[in-house]
Amino acid sequence: MEKITFAGHADHELAARLDRPAGTPRAAALFAHCFTCGKDIHAARRIAQRLTSAGFAVLRFDFTGLGHSGGEFENTTFTTNVADLVAAANHMEEMGLPPALLIGHSLGGAAVIKAAAQLPCVRAVATLGAPFDPEHVTTHLAATEPDADGVREVSLGGGTVRIGPDFLDDVASASLANTLDNLKRALLVMHAPRDEIVGIDNATQIFTHAKHPKSFVTLDSADHLVSDRADADYAAGVIAAWASRYLDLAPETAPSDAPEGVVRVAEADPDGFLQDIAAGRHHLQADEPEKVGGTDRGLSPYGLLAAALGACTSMTIRMYARRKEWPLDSVRVDVCHAKIHAEDAEGGDGPSGKIDRFERRICLAGDLDDTQRERLLEIADKCPVHQTLERSSKVVTELV
Repeated sequence: MEKITFAGHADHELAARLDRPAGTPRAAALFAHCFTCGKDIHAARRIAQRLTSAGFAVLRFDFTGLGHSGGEFENTTFTTNVADLVAAANHMEEMGLPPALLIGHSLGGAAVIKAAAQLPCVRAVATLGAPFDPEHVTTHLAATEPDADGVREVSLGGGTVRIGPDFLDDVASASLANTLDNLKRALLVMHAPRDEIVGIDNATQIFTHAKHPKSFVTLDSADHLVSDRADADYAAGVIAAWASRYLDLAPETAPSDAPEGVVRVAEADPDGFLQDIAAGRHHLQADEPEKVGGTDRGLSPYGLLAAALGACTSMTIRMYARRKEWPLDSVRVDVCHAKIHAEDAEGGDGPSGKIDRFERRICLAGDLDDTQRERLLEIADKCPVHQTLERSSKVVTELV
């Protein structure tokens, strides 16, 4: 994750984060957060992280006057938010990462629809809980009386900000209808039927006005802020899969720039334990169960170790049976892992204390006689991972 800054619509310095995949990005995306939120809201972070694991470079930033960005929010409008988005996209283009995909959450969703018309590099737009009428946001503002300059303090989502009269006038005159009629980009509308901030009828209006290609996907029971981790992960997965139909994605070669023969493991979610694992052109994930603070979106480290033993065992048996031309139809290997006391291990002569025990249950299907089955069981012990686990290993570590 890179912290970067760029000049916004009024030349104020805007704070941004760029999430890059481990290897060469397949495409770039720009994320616009919800009204008065910020680039670090949970939904923005999680969606960016999951898109990054799918090969996207994702930029998210604080609009003028919010978060770590400069300027005064009370001097901004919906139109200036759109201008900030255009500035962010132009900065990405200067970095060699022109955004082909715009993603907007709530009012940010309305803003990316408007911004797309000004950005030739954009091929697809995705919205989450976006209002069809930008003025809709004012219906949920708990505002004080305006001061002498017409500035009001408003509370929304537990935070308090100041908005000027220009903001209210601007959203009152803003309309997405004409923009949607002439969008000429693929559009994905995501909305939760139970959204209490922006009703589902907004999604209907956006979808109705847009021309094909357009898609609608429900977020089911998600709240407006998409605060649940599972909902954010689902949204990111759908966006990545959907966008692949409409973007000129770079070939999915190696998901990592690690040297050949190196397995690279990178943290995917700093709030939990999810890990992205890349080896050559292959990618998988590791995680921990929810009961120990993980999100259970991948095998545990010991689960991966057991999987390695099971896979190697099956491959070794198949290789031998193929060479012998034996009638082996299929192989299934169940592997269990536990830590037991050394003295309880059958034939164990390891050190005192607990040792790791892997139990394999091998099922061989086919018209094999007893002699062939016994031989294949012996061959299972020739599996290289089996032999590695039974021998002492040495791990050499250095800080780079």
